[in-house]
Amino acid sequence: MHRIFQTFIDRLSESVNLDSFRDTMADVGIALDLQYFAYLSLPHRRGDKPRLISTYPSDWTTHYLRNRYERLDPVIIQALAGPEPFKWGLGIHLKKMSTAQRELLDEASSFGIRHGFTVPIHDGRGPVAAFTFAADARRPAFERCVKDHGRALLLMALYFHAHARGKLVSERNVGGILLSAREFECLAWAAQGKSAWETARILGISRRTAAFHLDNAKAKLRVRSICQAVARLAASRQ
Repeated sequence: MHRIFQTFIDRLSESVNLDSFRDTMADVGIALDLQYFAYLSLPHRRGDKPRLISTYPSDWTTHYLRNRYERLDPVIIQALAGPEPFKWGLGIHLKKMSTAQRELLDEASSFGIRHGFTVPIHDGRGPVAAFTFAADARRPAFERCVKDHGRALLLMALYFHAHARGKLVSERNVGGILLSAREFECLAWAAQGKSAWETARILGISRRTAAFHLDNAKAKLRVRSICQAVARLAASRQ
């Protein structure tokens, strides 16, 4: 698992577009016998579309996004409700579901998405994304992987989110000032209460490098402290 995780981190650091992010995680899935994955990043502004990176069947993802199913999906709704990872699927009951939500899961199952393990991703403002590993059945290999490597899968989901948000999302514009991908990543983790040392561990860089990017972000935003920079970031998202 250590080799798989290190390769994942190395490739993630080099990923620069949607395809490379998807391929990096897809190869992890192949190595661990995890059939599908889906990363859904929720928009900051109401009415904007979510970002989806996945290996789900394309017919399903197109249908899902076109119908704005993220607003109805019981898996996403449970991910919004709390930060704890959870399993779902046949024989595993989510919280009380409406008829429409049950129909959505039935529809997903017709595309081979019947069982999964979801990692909610929250920051200081609340839920921001959900990362799911899924399969077409409760396969023993899938169950064993989640049981034995749940902690590693959680860390992979967080790493993936941090890198994807920093490199793919145009939200690096803070109050009209464009931060670099690394500056934005470091500031975003600071907004979640992470120290420079913790941010460095998450991003796979040195503490000195994390502090360097935070200092650059402060200089660009013309503030003196990390707290002020975080406040500028929060204000730009309102």
